[in-house]
Amino acid sequence: MFISQLDFETLELETINKVIFENLNDDGLTGDIILVFGSLTASKYRVPKAVELYHSNRANKILMSGGQSVIPESVVMKEAAIKLGVKESDIIIETNSRNTKENVIYSRNMIDKLFGLKNINRIILVTNFFHLRRCLLSMKTFMPEWIEYSLCGALDINTRPDNWWTNEKGKARVMNEMETLIKYTKYKEICDGLI
Repeated sequence: MFISQLDFETLELETINKVIFENLNDDGLTGDIILVFGSLTASKYRVPKAVELYHSNRANKILMSGGQSVIPESVVMKEAAIKLGVKESDIIIETNSRNTKENVIYSRNMIDKLFGLKNINRIILVTNFFHLRRCLLSMKTFMPEWIEYSLCGALDINTRPDNWWTNEKGKARVMNEMETLIKYTKYKEICDGLI
């Protein structure tokens, strides 16, 4: 069954967990660049994960993507990464995107301009765990098909695979993400995924 075939109104916990959290484990491979998707809490959860990967020599460049808010998310993320020991020269910022699709498109254009997409084989994706599936499907939709991905989910407090349904904030985020995935795949805004 595909994500686009799911009925949001009749979803069961097992199906939601399968779509949002299963088979999104880090493969441990090195990449050409780490791409961090922006959010208002990215500096708290996503940036430390990206910095950990950088210090582990998984990739030597980090692209912070996000333009939401008065001071772009990517600028705030860059400052947080520098405080955690990343060299400023190893950080690239993309300040125009306002959503996941734009994160991918604007980042693609920036990567192509700086490195040439033909020179990129693997991108390490960093976002909150519950957001990984949509990021991956968006990358597969808008990036060249030869590029592969390592998936590195940052675990926050409320939307973990083992607790999201136990609190209102986690439940709201995961259900919103599920609804968004179904809608985007159904209307072919992003490629579909098997579950």
